[in-house]
Amino acid sequence: MQLVIGNKNYSSWSLRPWLLLSHFGLPFEELTVALFSEGYKEKLAKYSPTLRVPVLVDGEATIWDSLAICEYVSDKYLGGRALPQDLEARGLCRAYCSEMHAGFNAIRSELPMNCRAIKRLAVSDAVSNECRRIDQLFAEAKAHFGVHGGYLFGDFSIADCFYAPIILRFQTYGIELSEASQEYADFLLTNPSLKAWVEAAKKESQLLPDFEKGEQISP
Repeated sequence: MQLVIGNKNYSSWSLRPWLLLSHFGLPFEELTVALFSEGYKEKLAKYSPTLRVPVLVDGEATIWDSLAICEYVSDKYLGGRALPQDLEARGLCRAYCSEMHAGFNAIRSELPMNCRAIKRLAVSDAVSNECRRIDQLFAEAKAHFGVHGGYLFGDFSIADCFYAPIILRFQTYGIELSEASQEYADFLLTNPSLKAWVEAAKKESQLLPDFEKGEQISP
């Protein structure tokens, strides 16, 4: 099984399935393509029909969407364990993932993932509104499922993989959360696999100016 990803410092979409595979200790070969470097599209064309990352290559199967990859891995290799077992919770978990997968475009545009930086910038009303919505999602999940564990739905799930890049953004740009939401964010940041991703991101040297937004206040 091969997972094709982009730069760890910037590629939020790549983080999602990588975190799932790593957290559950599934063996896979990591193939990194330095995005927006010379010839990167030609390199991606060997694996990705969309010329985007992430892409999972598993035997004859090629899966090129982060949510589809996570669902595929959960079904084939984890016996569905990457989603809650309770049907109501499972449906809610999928709704959380779908909302992240399809939305929060202002945050994506104005607050690019940048794991190795601590920055500050003025955010738009659209970003503020989206941050409040995410805070609401975290707080509600914490209230309903927090007694079962520290993750969004108690045990680690695909939802945690999908919101990990957002939490890294919040950390980079100093976005404030409610107490319950910050408790979840702090807990997820202690996940060994997420910590390993961040440490690897900090060692990358490629600098993409379009992703370097805000005033740097710490190395």
